[in-house]
Amino acid sequence: MGQLFTVVVHDRHHGRTTTARVPEGQYILHALEAQGNVLPFSCRNGCCTTCAVRVKAGVLDHREALGLSMALREQGYGLLCVAKAIGDVEVETQDEDEVYELQFGRHFGRGRVRPAIPLEEE
Repeated sequence: MGQLFTVVVHDRHHGRTTTARVPEGQYILHALEAQGNVLPFSCRNGCCTTCAVRVKAGVLDHREALGLSMALREQGYGLLCVAKAIGDVEVETQDEDEVYELQFGRHFGRGRVRPAIPLEEE
């Protein structure tokens, strides 16, 4: 069996802090759920931003976080559903809409609307 790391999650949504020991190589969200801790999640595949966190201390292995750009990962954001502890770590949940805006907001409402293929009338 691998090492156990201390994971501290400050859950802003519910105003509570969870501290748990998480096995090396296991997804943090899954490990916390198995220990009876409820945290926000949606897709469980690293594609949305519902389980987004910001690292306050330590480092996450979150290379599977497809829903976050490399720039956001470098700024300390991660997705708990596909994040693994590689040492003791402290994180804080984020507002899903804020992270989504950081990730995708720059792509919406920019430039002109161009004509597209017209839809056939029913």
